[in-house]
Amino acid sequence: MTVLPEAVIEAWDNRKGPAIFTTVDEDGTPNVIYVGCCGRRGDDTLVVADNFFDKTRRNIQAGSKGAFLFMGGDGKAYQVKGSLEYHTEGEVFDEMKSWNPKDLPGHAATTLKVEAVYAGAEKLA
Repeated sequence: MTVLPEAVIEAWDNRKGPAIFTTVDEDGTPNVIYVGCCGRRGDDTLVVADNFFDKTRRNIQAGSKGAFLFMGGDGKAYQVKGSLEYHTEGEVFDEMKSWNPKDLPGHAATTLKVEAVYAGAEKLA
């Protein structure tokens, strides 16, 4: 199991601005979106709320892997890559509903299980 290094956990928890979330469709065409409603579960899983996904939802449901790109509070760019799961009920979904703004729909929670972590071009995990 790959985990986020402590420095990346700190950077994620103190990130600046929205994160960038990428999936690919069945033909390999990337889809990139900004996401602001995201969190972390432990040291090996990132979570994003599906408030307005369309192509992103279809890509996840078709088995896409994903990546997050974000700026840490330290001013460095980090990238986290991994496998995705889509949750419309259960513990992950309920946790997302607790931090997702009440005025947003929160249709589902998507988890990214960490498989690789980078700071710039440097592979950290």
